[in-house]
Amino acid sequence: EWKKAEKETRKQGNKEKEGKQGNADRAGSSGASLPVGHPGSTIDLKRARHPLLNPETVVPIDVYLEGSYFVLLVTGPNTGGKTVTLKTVGLLALMAQAGMHIPAGDGSQLSCFEGIFADIGDEQSIEQSLSTFSSHLTNIITILEEADDRSLVLLDELGAGTDPEEGSALARALLDHLVRRRITTLATTHYSELKIYAHGTPGVRNASVEFDVETLAPTFDLSIGLPGRSNALAIATRLGLRRDIIDAAQSLVRPESLEADELLQEIKDTRTRLREERAAVEKLRHDADIHEKALKKQLAEIDQTRRDLLNEAREEAQAELDELADEVQRVRRQLAGLITSSDAREEQRQVLHQAQQTIEARRAASEPLPQPEKPVQQPNATPIRIGDTVWVPSLQSAAQIVDLNPQEMEAELQIGAYRMRLPVNRLERRDVGDALPVGLSRPDRLPVAEPSRHTSIPIPTVGMEMDIRGATVEEMLPRLEKYLDDAYLGMMPWVRIIHGKGTGALRAAVRNEVRKHPLVKSYREGEPGEGGDGVTVVYLVGQES
Repeated sequence: EWKKAEKETRKQGNKEKEGKQGNADRAGSSGASLPVGHPGSTIDLKRARHPLLNPETVVPIDVYLEGSYFVLLVTGPNTGGKTVTLKTVGLLALMAQAGMHIPAGDGSQLSCFEGIFADIGDEQSIEQSLSTFSSHLTNIITILEEADDRSLVLLDELGAGTDPEEGSALARALLDHLVRRRITTLATTHYSELKIYAHGTPGVRNASVEFDVETLAPTFDLSIGLPGRSNALAIATRLGLRRDIIDAAQSLVRPESLEADELLQEIKDTRTRLREERAAVEKLRHDADIHEKALKKQLAEIDQTRRDLLNEAREEAQAELDELADEVQRVRRQLAGLITSSDAREEQRQVLHQAQQTIEARRAASEPLPQPEKPVQQPNATPIRIGDTVWVPSLQSAAQIVDLNPQEMEAELQIGAYRMRLPVNRLERRDVGDALPVGLSRPDRLPVAEPSRHTSIPIPTVGMEMDIRGATVEEMLPRLEKYLDDAYLGMMPWVRIIHGKGTGALRAAVRNEVRKHPLVKSYREGEPGEGGDGVTVVYLVGQES
């Protein structure tokens, strides 16, 4: 067999390059792999095939012996593949030691045995007066003399050719001897006693080749851990032997043997079903892995699309903000170029009105319009009249009404020496303390009429002072700039910036900012009664002081 395998391998490799590349090419074309060497006496072949059988039809087998086992006893019917199993292991071991790729799956392991001994086939000889039993026994004697724990021994039909009882006893003794010497051995047999022996003896393991009773053909599958059945009665029944003869034969078989065979068949059926279920589970797992990868890919694509859309939206928003900043700078430059006389006030208002309209229009284009809050009207509130004194929450000050515009829902107010116009819904009737004339009662919030269809640019509502104590310079600057813009739009003549004394960093930053601000006419340090050096009073351009 070895010579045939070597000849076949050379024939297949005539057109291949020599060396490792040639071996790799042959491995790729025949489904072979390079076995992994193992320092001990190990056999672990995955999907191994006989090298001389047609790779398209041969049934791959898994052959393995764990570290605690030294003998694998293969049982089963004739022509079931027991002898082919021995030959496959022997040939693959020789091929591996010759540096060749073997017809087996990836991850297969084989030790480098120092000797491989085989007693396979019927070598009876009339000339030498050797019977089958004598021929086997002569070979076994030679093997026992030369083999050691670094050897591989292959024994076919152990104990055959003589009385079954004596042959079985001799086979058990030989296997015991091989186990004690820790010699790796693969043996085949028909004896039922040896199946029981293998099941209960440490170091010995059962294996069997399968047989399909329905088709009367072997499946050539190798099952490790289960003994085989002879199937003689089942085969005889299938072939049509008289039923009375079958029944008579079954009555002569020991009941425990029949029960053992039935139990063994049940175990094999269960094992086959579990193997099929495991294959189905593996397929489901494989399909699930593919589905999971596809879903992850889709999620990654969706996430990337979302990121792209967000980046695009940010870029568009940034462009809008840049345009707004340019518009604000343009307005500031126009304001800086305007004179501060009373004749130019109307022109300033028109410029600010135009800028406010531009900003509001762009904001409305980029943001959803909020639902307007409908003011709450007190049912018993008294309408305001010219001459009434009211409270202005945004200025934290009392004011007297000097004029009313019912169409615009605005009131002109007198606050000290200053006048300004505010919507009536920003005014309140309430206790204004000492700021109200004596005898003025605590009024309710002013009634607000239904809003008209006319839309005007809202004037920012700001107080007369801004407290920035505790803020950093970086936090303060944008707040200060917006506050000055809103104060100017609210026609404030002056405002107070409360920055505190502290280290002086905020004070210096505030005064440096207002010094160059186009809406600031002048500024001064607060008086002792106003907060002293912790306050900066800022006078805005174009407002009467």
